[in-house]
Amino acid sequence: MTIVKRNYNYLNSMFDEFFNNAAGTPNKELNVSYAPVNVHETDEAYHIELVAPGLKREDFKVDLEKGILSISYEKKVATEAEAFKTHRREFIQNSFKRSFTVEDKINEDGIVAKYEDGVLKLFLPKKEPIKVAPKQITIQ
Repeated sequence: MTIVKRNYNYLNSMFDEFFNNAAGTPNKELNVSYAPVNVHETDEAYHIELVAPGLKREDFKVDLEKGILSISYEKKVATEAEAFKTHRREFIQNSFKRSFTVEDKINEDGIVAKYEDGVLKLFLPKKEPIKVAPKQITIQ
């Protein structure tokens, strides 16, 4: 008769690792997570929606440099002496950064960002296409 010892701790740690490192969940070591986004395009503009509930508008930073649109959030969390011991803290968001390559068709001066109901909404208008009148070329 052979006694087989099952390592249930291995399975538990495997599930913990999967769920703790899934998209949208904080990375324990870096304390960084990734906010999910939707990107839509119309004839006039691109629309980006970034889900980030419970955050403050003033802690967001949106930059457009060399064709890269970067959306970041960073909140410095002060550690306070608490009257109780915390065993697990999951609903804290310290920072994230999302970057997108945008075409040179974007009118940079017309970009509008709005944060409401936990969603950061960006409106990136397209530049008007340059219409060139056909040119008559004479044959010599």
